[in-house]
Amino acid sequence: MPRKKALVRRPGPRLAEGLVTHLTRTPVDVRLALRQWEAYVDALDAHGWETLEVEPADDCPDSVFVEDAVVVFRNVALIARPGAEPRRGETAGVEEVVARLGCSVNRVREPGTLDGGDVLRIGDTLYVGRGGRTDAEGVGQLRAAFEPLGARVVAVPLTGPFARALHLKSAVTALPDGTVIGREPPMGRPSLFPRFLPVPEEPGAHVVLLGDGKLLMAASAPKSAELFAGLGYDPVRVDISEFEKLEGCVTCLSVRLRELYV
Repeated sequence: MPRKKALVRRPGPRLAEGLVTHLTRTPVDVRLALRQWEAYVDALDAHGWETLEVEPADDCPDSVFVEDAVVVFRNVALIARPGAEPRRGETAGVEEVVARLGCSVNRVREPGTLDGGDVLRIGDTLYVGRGGRTDAEGVGQLRAAFEPLGARVVAVPLTGPFARALHLKSAVTALPDGTVIGREPPMGRPSLFPRFLPVPEEPGAHVVLLGDGKLLMAASAPKSAELFAGLGYDPVRVDISEFEKLEGCVTCLSVRLRELYV
């Protein structure tokens, strides 16, 4: 039977040095970040997820954002090649864990680049942000890895309303029924997503599907939580303020594996 597993990696001592692309750098309280990370992991555990810690990568300040290191479809793991060169040391520990879980492992090869945070999965469709940390070659390699398994890969140019998004999933994620949520509609591409729901706050665009209608989301989006509750969902709010200073969100702090048979 498939079991719900989530890969996580605790923040390292150099977290405050993490890359910032679109935000003005502000001081990060590393001790508070560790407490927030522990509460995030506790929330996953409390809702039926088995959390597995990836070996720390303390020389990589952004390594806590573990989602960027891998994309998994069915039992195949595609190890990313991050678009930011300083992050490329983050992938080895993640590869070790997914291999131990029994995944078939592929790797994005040079010169392609791919960040896991650019991949939004809705059913068997993989929307892939292209133009920031992920390039056309990376999209092509993801397509080659997963389309033979039944995936449909849709490239999403990070332009227009997505231009200031670090990753595609910095701008949009999806509710359990497949409705895509984001701060602004993807104007100019009305058919890109079959259903789109605007949310009142930028952090409200990021949800992790815990199961049974529960949505893990940032405490900094109370109006969005109220919106989701009105739709019949159950928001589970966590404070991730220190990670938000580094353009992080609830999705990038874990890799959720729902389909592994182990």
